[in-house]
Amino acid sequence: MATSHRLSAPAAGPVAGPKPPWLKVGLPRGATYAYVKGLLAQTRLATVCENSRCPNLSECWSSGTATVLLMGEICTRACKFCHIAVGVPAPLDEGEPEALAQAVKALSLRYVVVTSVDRDDLPDGGAAHFARAIGALRKESPHTLVEVLIPDFQGNTEHLAMVARARPTVAAHNLETVERLTPSVRDRRAGYGQSLEVLRFLKQQGLYTKSSLMLGLGETEEEVEAAMEDLRAAGVDVLTLGQYLQPSPRHLAVQRFITPEAFEGYARLGKALGFLYVASGPLVRSSYKAAEFFMQGLVAPPHEACDGAA
Repeated sequence: MATSHRLSAPAAGPVAGPKPPWLKVGLPRGATYAYVKGLLAQTRLATVCENSRCPNLSECWSSGTATVLLMGEICTRACKFCHIAVGVPAPLDEGEPEALAQAVKALSLRYVVVTSVDRDDLPDGGAAHFARAIGALRKESPHTLVEVLIPDFQGNTEHLAMVARARPTVAAHNLETVERLTPSVRDRRAGYGQSLEVLRFLKQQGLYTKSSLMLGLGETEEEVEAAMEDLRAAGVDVLTLGQYLQPSPRHLAVQRFITPEAFEGYARLGKALGFLYVASGPLVRSSYKAAEFFMQGLVAPPHEACDGAA
């Protein structure tokens, strides 16, 4: 694991200046985009695409894909980079897993990413709800590949095992940032070491695992490389790296805009470290082109890779 450093919190005010040209994105448009938006609204499913103000919303929705947000739109954790509202969540919607499955079936998605807010108010953190959602998706859309981007469940292996037993195609959990910046970027209940142990446990269950890093928060190149090495040591298969963008003046400021060339360098390093797939670029997010490494045939389909895994 990377060596801890004394915390130096990112500045509160804007320091990186205006966005460079490579971060410009077009406005959402197109018939498919409108259809996806309408169907998600009709089924009352929330998406992280909207809640996190993802810059790839137009591209993903126009291609008929979306990342669905389970368990409401209120999070129990106050990470300083995230635009999702913090507070006391409403009780779980017990019909949500089935509604999700019906929406995915109607969209005829080949790949769906299912994530959630943190629900530390629930005894299992929402693990059983995740498992039900995976099961409903398997029943209604057996050919859809299912990726789950899960909370840490406070490191509870019994709760992590609930999700693993439901056999998602990919189990993802984001490390988010380097070790030194973790206390100033993530909620106090989230930990660098804890996230690595979550990923290690999921890999031990025979699943493909995935994680993501945001860059531009004040980390050094050496710290990014150390985090990448830590992720590989935990058995992570897929890594995404993208530029952090400040969602509002209340959130952490961007310290530096990372160039496309630097992202390409991290992609080369990731491949050299042994990741099965690395997506690295200014606009890359954890769910960006999530299906690509399967569609390119870099790894086996889930029914070959996961069935019967311990």
